[in-house]
Amino acid sequence: MAVSKNVISAMERSSWIRKMFETGAVLKAKYGAENVFDFSLGNPNIDPPAEFSKALLEYVKNAKPGMHAYMPNPGYQDVREKIAAWASKAEGIEIPAANIVMTCGAAGAMNAALKTIINPGDNIIVVTPYFAEYDGYIANHGGEIIRVSSADDFDLVPENIEKAINEKTQGVIINSPNNPSGKVYNEGAIAKLAAMLERKSQERGRAIYLLSDEPYKKIVYDGIKVPSVIKAYKHSIILTSYSKDLSLPGERIGWLAVNPEAEDIANLMGGIIMCNRILGSINAPAIMQKVVAELQGVSVDVDFYKKKRDRLSEILGNIGYEFTKPEGAFYLFPKAPGGDDFRAKDVLLNEKILVVPGTGFGTSGYFRIAYCVADKVIEGAAAGFKKAFDELKK
Repeated sequence: MAVSKNVISAMERSSWIRKMFETGAVLKAKYGAENVFDFSLGNPNIDPPAEFSKALLEYVKNAKPGMHAYMPNPGYQDVREKIAAWASKAEGIEIPAANIVMTCGAAGAMNAALKTIINPGDNIIVVTPYFAEYDGYIANHGGEIIRVSSADDFDLVPENIEKAINEKTQGVIINSPNNPSGKVYNEGAIAKLAAMLERKSQERGRAIYLLSDEPYKKIVYDGIKVPSVIKAYKHSIILTSYSKDLSLPGERIGWLAVNPEAEDIANLMGGIIMCNRILGSINAPAIMQKVVAELQGVSVDVDFYKKKRDRLSEILGNIGYEFTKPEGAFYLFPKAPGGDDFRAKDVLLNEKILVVPGTGFGTSGYFRIAYCVADKVIEGAAAGFKKAFDELKK
């Protein structure tokens, strides 16, 4: 076999999100898109804010020599300074521009950080349910993933993380607001996690890095605040993108920030900057860097998604599905009636409703619904959700 065994294995367990998305494309071609209710992919369905188009046109209109040339690997200095100023204010901690790296989305940021801290055979702890691509990201750099469970309401349980830490643990990944549950980890849980990681780092004589994946941080509901992870723990790295809050997933633009007190900060920053280059992306896109620099604090109208969350929650709640109401992001993660998420996926598919089984997120017995869809998709799926529920409860 010419192809890598690791790649063959990865393809065999490839993301259920993509599998269901591809199934949806087949069904839409067969039955018509209006007759298929596709909740598989977290693809924002609202256009970027008007400020984005204005900033983009302004930058292009005032084209300058060299605007498409290579730039320093961590990104344009003026862009990093603007983001550092905004992030420092938002996080309540001084973050120097030197600790900001512009990346090709949160995925690029995560891979640059993981490649920098992982030795072959090291492990990274993730909290279930978790974004399925973490498996691949960690494996990319010779690491092992260790999964620990969250609470019944999907909040952090620091004790579970502590039990999983061993001499090979290089880091912990958390994601809040969470994909797929929509959970926002509360301030008490973050503080407890930070204290435990500080204690374990001191016991071992070297840091356990905390990687906080935050692309949904501005998409929260009901006045809930997302606690600052970078302020809570000194060995922390935050990773984010503009895919969700500015509806720019196709532009692949994001950044990471490292706490200035993190252990071995010079090598950590130097390594991340180098890895950003050698992983193949080289730099974050030039024009997008300049444009998003002018949009700090700007976001899509979160009420757009809140209305969808509330309507879908109402429909499923009235039918009898059990779920924890999302506090952020744009996903609902109900329990599968009967407990079998693959059977639930199949029964819903018979109603031309596409969801993703929770097993793909490390949590069997649930399924994910991405409600970043047209209102007519939510309304059109209501009858099918009811029929599937009745079938699954038999």
